[in-house]
Amino acid sequence: TRLNYVYFENSSSNPLLIRRIEELNKTANGNVEAKVVCFYRRRDISSTLIALADKHARELEEEMENSEMADLPEKQKHQLRHRELFLSRQLESLPATHIRGKCCVTLLNETEALKSYLEREDAFFYSLVYDPQQKTLLADKGEIRIGNKYQADITDLLNEGNEEDGRDLAKLEEKIWDPSSSLTEKQIDQFLVVARSVGTFARALDCSSSVRQPSLHMSAAAASRDITLFHAMDTLHANGYDMTRAIAALVPQGGPVLCRDEMEEWSASEANLFEEALEKYGKDFTDIQQDFLPWKSLTSIIEYYYMWKTTDRYVQQKRLKAAEAESKLKQVYIPNYNKPNPNQLSNSVKPALLNGAAGSTVPGPPGSGQTPGLGRACESCYTSSSYQWYSWGPPNMQCRLCASCWTYWKKYGGLKMPTRLDGERPGPNRSTMSPHGLPLRHSGSPKFAVKTRQAFFLQTTAPTRLARRLCEDIIRPRYLARHPYLPVNTAAIKAECALRLPDRPKKPPPLKPVDRKPLESVVRYLEAHPRPSKPNPPPRGGSISTGSLTPIKSSPILNNGSPTILGKRSYEQHNGLDGEFLRLQPLTKLSLYAHNETLCWQWSSFYLH
Repeated sequence: TRLNYVYFENSSSNPLLIRRIEELNKTANGNVEAKVVCFYRRRDISSTLIALADKHARELEEEMENSEMADLPEKQKHQLRHRELFLSRQLESLPATHIRGKCCVTLLNETEALKSYLEREDAFFYSLVYDPQQKTLLADKGEIRIGNKYQADITDLLNEGNEEDGRDLAKLEEKIWDPSSSLTEKQIDQFLVVARSVGTFARALDCSSSVRQPSLHMSAAAASRDITLFHAMDTLHANGYDMTRAIAALVPQGGPVLCRDEMEEWSASEANLFEEALEKYGKDFTDIQQDFLPWKSLTSIIEYYYMWKTTDRYVQQKRLKAAEAESKLKQVYIPNYNKPNPNQLSNSVKPALLNGAAGSTVPGPPGSGQTPGLGRACESCYTSSSYQWYSWGPPNMQCRLCASCWTYWKKYGGLKMPTRLDGERPGPNRSTMSPHGLPLRHSGSPKFAVKTRQAFFLQTTAPTRLARRLCEDIIRPRYLARHPYLPVNTAAIKAECALRLPDRPKKPPPLKPVDRKPLESVVRYLEAHPRPSKPNPPPRGGSISTGSLTPIKSSPILNNGSPTILGKRSYEQHNGLDGEFLRLQPLTKLSLYAHNETLCWQWSSFYLH
């Protein structure tokens, strides 16, 4: 059957969803719903999983020995990321009226050039499977095995009569049947009948088989399966095609040999589990084993599958599915969607109210040809002329896209040009100079200038500051400052403070002045008197293996809204750190002092690199 990959729209401003239609159903009120398989874009998964996907892509490129990605320009690399999808096992139902067109999704293989996806419209690829519940990425087991590494190495053809094969054929193959034996076809058939009879008798003697096949004809049918015939022919070959010795080998001293295949070994409940798993996962036998039949080996599951396909139950299920498919909808007519988009900017609106007011001055990069005062350019391709404009991003940023880039954004979930975070120059709407001619720290985007965290400070009350003085022997501020994780019983301190408050002196004693030496003298003293190294103390208790610790799963940030101009930003970009992190070397000494009722830390020496 032909798979239908389509676009669904669930938001007027977000990119279109990509889904694969499994079936079409008609609801009770006459509407049509599509049962679909979900595909996810890179913008829909967490940054941790994106790093794993990039690592997998690098490994795949090295395995394929293909330097195609390295030769692509930065713009095409950026656009190629928009063509990558992640398959999921998640199913959902969506109204058929939300379909916005068809697309093509294929499993990536080494014979296809990545650049070919950029040359085709509405073409996507995937190689990993995303689990939205477990937040994991796995390689798709349904790999198309074509390419050089899957081809057989054919040896050179030997010359007829002139060249001999010097290989030891006994090491390369094992002979299990000789068609030119002294036995006739009739004798072989007679021996196979004897083998089936012995197999039927062996099942009658076996308690578990008599429970599964209570009737004689069921036992005879099980004894006539291929496993019995294979055993009979192996026995005949092992005894040199001597009928007398072969018949004696069928019934050794301990009793008749019972040969059972996977069809007999499996119970009825295991068979039902297998059919349920096959309905959910298809022929993904690894997932069937992990989630439904972990006590079965992969070989056993695959062998049972091909035997199960020869049973009457499989034929009945196939007929039922064909009958259900006949009753279901096979196609539905979706008219062209021509309603106006709410993000569409009306040409009748005054320029002062549009993105990039006509009276504003927006300097562009050198050579861009943009004249200040003509409005904001497209955030993707930097053009300043388009037959239609669309608002894009948060309203406070006043960004817009041209018609071509808006279509690209809806289909592929990104901008045509890389942003500043991808190593490209800033767009024409992002000035790098302040009104006073000074370079701005957050010049990459107007959103950088927005305060991301609310500032606050802690101020103690007067009773708290008084309790520090009255209950100093209980609080022990110097000791607690050196042990910041010890709990403090604030209720006991408040009770003790209430008892001591009537007897407190009217004028508290002044703080003792402390003569503090300058930092340079402390550093010189520490350099002249280094602290001797202490031996490592013996470990307390059992050791903890870091390998046994379960890593904390980071919750992915699903960027379901607009990714803004710069997409996902890191911590240092939120806080205005454009350069590298400042790294502190280990401190040589920490001294603690109390000043104005506040505990402060003083670093005796530090170095900034």
